[in-house]
Amino acid sequence: MNTFKAIIIEDEKPAARRLHRMLVEIGVEPEVMLHSVQESVEYLLNNEAPDLIFLDIQLSDGLSFEIFDQVDIHSAIIFTTAYDEYALQAFKLNSIDYLLKPIDQEELEKAVDQFRLRFRESENNNNKAATINFEDIAKLLGNPIERNYKKRYTAKVGEHLKLFHTDDVKLFYSENKGTYLHLENGRNYLIDSKLESLVEELDPEQFYRVSRQAIVNINAIDDMISYTNSRIQIKINSFKEMDLIVSRERVKDFKSWLER
Repeated sequence: MNTFKAIIIEDEKPAARRLHRMLVEIGVEPEVMLHSVQESVEYLLNNEAPDLIFLDIQLSDGLSFEIFDQVDIHSAIIFTTAYDEYALQAFKLNSIDYLLKPIDQEELEKAVDQFRLRFRESENNNNKAATINFEDIAKLLGNPIERNYKKRYTAKVGEHLKLFHTDDVKLFYSENKGTYLHLENGRNYLIDSKLESLVEELDPEQFYRVSRQAIVNINAIDDMISYTNSRIQIKINSFKEMDLIVSRERVKDFKSWLER
């Protein structure tokens, strides 16, 4: 098991338990799971600071950054978040570790391995973890740099090249290693892009990645239905290729996106 002290701060208890199980599988035994700003402040004031914190940004009673307004902590932090890919550039620009929900086991292991390496180096050099400027990160997440999102995509149809405006695209989806756009008339067109690239190119106010296979246009949603295991099924009447299911881990963020 780990030679360092780790804790989880995550308001969704099922997500916290899932992360705990994933960490145990790679030899990390978190000492505690905390679920709110208040609970985290009380714990950190009355216990020895952990070496590593897995920290969700949005907690039930506020942003997790508020914890550090009340407690002076120099722990290493790996953020666990459902923020969209573009907002996460705030982390990339500041060399801060993060894991995008739903958390992938391989990505988790990679992040922990990187921490272990830095932890050993800091122990040898008697250095503390670098202090994070939470105020700056919060500003970057809340007010990302203005940018122009992609408005048009092309698809090859026989010998012809067709042009499509994103406003006319109901959703993008991946199937059999290809990426397609879907139109209101029910037609699908193969495009030369990966879903991961589309997430960064499309306006996050209009498009949301509901699963690993699909990105939907908010204006194309015809119905939303409660589904098993606290998930949500999205209905786009013209689309029959696959079920569009928002996973339990994404539901909270999906609802926030709908209400922006």
